Amino acid sequence: MAVYGSPLYVYSRHDIERNWLEFDQAFGQHPHLVCYAVKANSNLAVLNTLAKIGSGFDIVSQGELERVLAAGGQANRCVFSGVAKTKQEIKRALEVGVRCFNVESASELDRIEAIAKSLNTQAPISIRVNPNVDAKTHPYISTGLKENKFGVDIDDAMDLYQRAQDSEYLNVQGLDCHIGSQITEVSPFLDALDKVLTLVEQLNKNGIEITHLDLGGGVGIVYDDERTIDIKAYVEAMIAKVGNIEIILEPGRAVVGNAGIFITKVEFLKQNSEHSFAIIDGAMNDLLRPSFYNAYHQVLPVNENSNGIQASWDLVGPICETGDFLAKDRDLSLSQGDYLALMSAGAYGFTMSSNYNSRPRVAEVMVDGDQHHLVRERETIQDLFYNESIING
Repeated sequence: MAVYGSPLYVYSRHDIERNWLEFDQAFGQHPHLVCYAVKANSNLAVLNTLAKIGSGFDIVSQGELERVLAAGGQANRCVFSGVAKTKQEIKRALEVGVRCFNVESASELDRIEAIAKSLNTQAPISIRVNPNVDAKTHPYISTGLKENKFGVDIDDAMDLYQRAQDSEYLNVQGLDCHIGSQITEVSPFLDALDKVLTLVEQLNKNGIEITHLDLGGGVGIVYDDERTIDIKAYVEAMIAKVGNIEIILEPGRAVVGNAGIFITKVEFLKQNSEHSFAIIDGAMNDLLRPSFYNAYHQVLPVNENSNGIQASWDLVGPICETGDFLAKDRDLSLSQGDYLALMSAGAYGFTMSSNYNSRPRVAEVMVDGDQHHLVRERETIQDLFYNESIING
């Protein structure tokens, strides 16, 4: 903190590599591609770390595509997901040779076909099917139910595949399915896979060959006391069902979540008859998950403080919202000026941050052994309005 200030995100290069390799090595010799989900943490140093060890990437925007390319990733190892791909995004992805589009609607299929035709090329596609499987996770991160906006009803997918198969400008490659995030049991994944394999069998009978299955991401991590999925057992269970077909996975949180922490400083202590508040310099604009999902992050003191005030503290930030909290009811011994670490903050932390209340976004640091590197500078006050203008007169 003396070097980089506070608040601050800190990532471990070793942990990022280890977590990705756990997925990759679990497949053994089975054909596969592990595509890191860029939305979880899109810092160039994170992407470069993964590109160097052979990662593919799951992208949902042209911005994420350009980040991957700038970080040394390969377009032909990128799968392009997302429900609202623009014409420009599709065009750019085709120009650089993206591995596959995960198509989420009939209208999107039409758009990709038209743009591929205008470029006189073939667009590689898979259809994202919605298997109506309940992943039993937070409703905001559930994606596999009929009520969710993602994918095509699995019962309607055959017609889209036939349209794609008949097109001169579309190249059917795979079938995609993603049911949610922070899933801590294998059974929902396998239930979805069973439905997907039934569709694959029907497609084969109609002469439509599926060369890969993109089974999404969603493997949960430990934030508190969760028991989550054994990666090797999970992968082996899938391989046992699919035969020799290539599997693509899209882990994001499981790669970077436990590889990052968020550090914040106690500015003031405030107690009344009902509550004890630790007012910190970190806020919901820096780490949105607690306010948005009511998510839990373990809080640890950076240095133990035996002389502080022992209480059950709510960690609240400086933003003018009652919902601005990072933790509640945490038994800690605190003094003004203490630094606290919110654990498991490497995923959906900085990528969801904002400038709400005109607060500059925080710095990011990567630790590599006994070295530490600033991988994103802290924004300045001037950065907040450098591209704005006033009306003269």
